[in-house]
Amino acid sequence: MQLYHHPYSLDSQKVRLALEEMGIDYTSFHVNPITGKNMDSSFFRMNPSAKLPVFQNGAHIIFNTVEIIQYIERIAVVSSGGGNIALSHGEVVEWMNKIQDWNPKFFTLAHIPEKYRLFVSKFKRRVVIARMAECPDLASLYHWKLRDEYETEDKLRNPEVVRRSEEHLVSLLDEVETKLSDTSYLVGEEFTMADVMLIPVLARLEILNLQDEYIYSRPKVAEYWNLVKKRPSYKMVIGRYFNGWRRHKTLLKTWCFLRIRSMLGRY
Repeated sequence: MQLYHHPYSLDSQKVRLALEEMGIDYTSFHVNPITGKNMDSSFFRMNPSAKLPVFQNGAHIIFNTVEIIQYIERIAVVSSGGGNIALSHGEVVEWMNKIQDWNPKFFTLAHIPEKYRLFVSKFKRRVVIARMAECPDLASLYHWKLRDEYETEDKLRNPEVVRRSEEHLVSLLDEVETKLSDTSYLVGEEFTMADVMLIPVLARLEILNLQDEYIYSRPKVAEYWNLVKKRPSYKMVIGRYFNGWRRHKTLLKTWCFLRIRSMLGRY
């Protein structure tokens, strides 16, 4: 089994948390979307959307995050011989889909300093143009991605787009706060795949230094956040890249790569 992912990708974090929680072995392939590695022809042919993560088991390839996690659960059940592992159902699946409905793209980009965001956007457009020249047979698909990059910048200039994303997030977190008033985890007293879906959302807020406004202003969410950060899966998937000084190291490594490649004109 292979997982194409990256620590920057919120959906990748969800899938990796599921794999760690279920104890499933897999082969990891880092595909950095900020440096445009998801535009490399070998990956792009397999996944023209260029979105992460991608899970592959033999000839079976899955792109949808919730479907990947449910597939991982089935693997875990079979591997355990039907022991104490149960498939997610009912309220857990409802929460998984509810959390997945919030798209972090515009909210995240709106909270990144404009000069950095525009630099990365320009770099990614140049990567797409370079790949287009290298692979004429994929030119139409690459052109679609290039147009998507320009449209993203146009949408970010519309305050209504960012407002809707923020309102969706606030509504979700308020609902989570109410739910956690009665339970330790999102669906009861046991950790479930619903929690796997929620943890990266909270981690994204902390990475953006928005934890005071969105997490710690909600006492139950704050208590929950401090609880789940102690889990080994969190430390492996998110903490090792973004806790404390590690966040600066992770981001600086990517930023240096982008600056050097831009100076050399190598895309």
